[in-house]
Amino acid sequence: MKNNLAVKIGSLILKNPVLVASGTFGYASEFEDFMDISALGAVVTKTVTLVPRKGNVPPRTCETPAGMLNSIGLENPGIEVFVQEKILLAGKYNVPIIVSIASEGGFEEFTALTKRLDSVIEAAGIELNISCPNVKSRGLVAQDPRSAYEAVKAARKGTGKTLIVKLSPNVTDITEIACAVQKAGADAVSLINTLYGMSIDTVTRKSRLGNIIGGLSGPAIKPVALKMVYDVSRSIKIPVIGMGGIISSSDAVEFLVAGATAVSVGTGNFINPSVSLEIITGIERYLHEHAISSIRDLTGSLKI
Repeated sequence: MKNNLAVKIGSLILKNPVLVASGTFGYASEFEDFMDISALGAVVTKTVTLVPRKGNVPPRTCETPAGMLNSIGLENPGIEVFVQEKILLAGKYNVPIIVSIASEGGFEEFTALTKRLDSVIEAAGIELNISCPNVKSRGLVAQDPRSAYEAVKAARKGTGKTLIVKLSPNVTDITEIACAVQKAGADAVSLINTLYGMSIDTVTRKSRLGNIIGGLSGPAIKPVALKMVYDVSRSIKIPVIGMGGIISSSDAVEFLVAGATAVSVGTGNFINPSVSLEIITGIERYLHEHAISSIRDLTGSLKI
C-alpha cells in the first residue's frame, strides 16, 4: 500500500508533513553535506528582520537536562542581504522555503517585510515570528491577543502568500492568541516556540547566558508542546504545525494524533543532522504498519 504523506498548509502542498524549524537549520545550505534537503516537506529559514541585527552578547547557548537554552537574539543580515544572497542559495534545493520574519519596531515593519518577500519567487510562504523570547522588549507580541491580531493584519497587507504565525507558550491561554491570529487572516499557526528559562554557574554565580534569560527547547518541553497543540487544534479551523522536543518519528506521530497537520524539528537537528529524514521514514513506516493510507487520517485521531 502506497502511503500518502502530502499535507496542505494554506496554499502550499507539501510532499510530507516534516519541516525544519526556524533558527535550527540556518538558511538550508549549512546542512547540504549531511542530508538530502529536497526530501523535506519544507525548510523554515532563520528569522530575518528589516535591518541587520548583531544579536545578543555571548555566551548564547548552554546545554540543559533533556534540552538546551539559547539566546541568539535574532542575529541576521537584514532583509535585503537575505533576498539578494541567502534565499537564492536556499532556493536551489527543490523544497518549499518558508521565510521567518520578525519586527523590531511597529507593525508597519511586518507590512514592509511581507511586501518585500511577496515578489520573491523562492519564498513559498512566510512565518511570522511574534514569539521569540530572547529579544529584549516590553513583552512578546504573541502574549497579547490584540497585538497578535494587529501584527497579522499588518503582515497580511503585504502579501497573498501562505502566512504562518508562530505562537509562544509563555502565555496564560494560547488558544486565545490562536483564535485572534486566525481571525486576522493567518493561514496556519506553528507552536510552540521556546519557554522562558535560565541557567546559573554556581562556581562563578553568573548566568550561563550573556542575556541571562533564554529560550528552553528540546525533549524537556515536549509534554507542554503536545498539550498546547491539542488545545489549539480543537479551537481553530486552520492547520497547526506542531513543534517542541521532536527527535523521533514516535514523537512526530504523537503531535499528529494530538491534532497537528504537520510537524517541525528544531533542537533535534543539532543532535542528529539527518533526524528529519529518519522521522519521515518512520512516519511512513507507522502508516504502513497501521494500515493508514493517508497522513490526513492520522491528524487529530486521538481516541477519547
